[in-house]
Amino acid sequence: MIHSGTCHCGAIEIRVEAPGDIDAYECNCSLCERTAFLHLIVPKDALELVRGAEAITTYTFNSKVAQHYFCKVCGCRPFYVPRSNPDGFSVNVRCLDKTTIGKLTIHPYDGKNWGANTPDLSHLSKA
Repeated sequence: MIHSGTCHCGAIEIRVEAPGDIDAYECNCSLCERTAFLHLIVPKDALELVRGAEAITTYTFNSKVAQHYFCKVCGCRPFYVPRSNPDGFSVNVRCLDKTTIGKLTIHPYDGKNWGANTPDLSHLSKA
């Protein structure tokens, strides 16, 4: 199924191929907890940036592996490259059109101890 999404102001638009019923992860790391990011991790080829490349700014910290993409206009974060899955993307389910989502199951993820828990997510970005 194709899900569409945008940042708050609509400058960034994405499409992501994922099941209609979504398993999402709520992370307690220092960034995700503050921004309420709800993760849908997909392979790189499952995400299409429809518009808004010029509206994206990137934030990195610590290991610099994760590439946190933000809208320069509204500050919303619809997707990023996660440190746990650098071969894929994490899409913020909260930015997706809810009409294409059947069932949403939210799983807690201990991102504060991500090194020990990364194997739990590593398979999600594989095609």
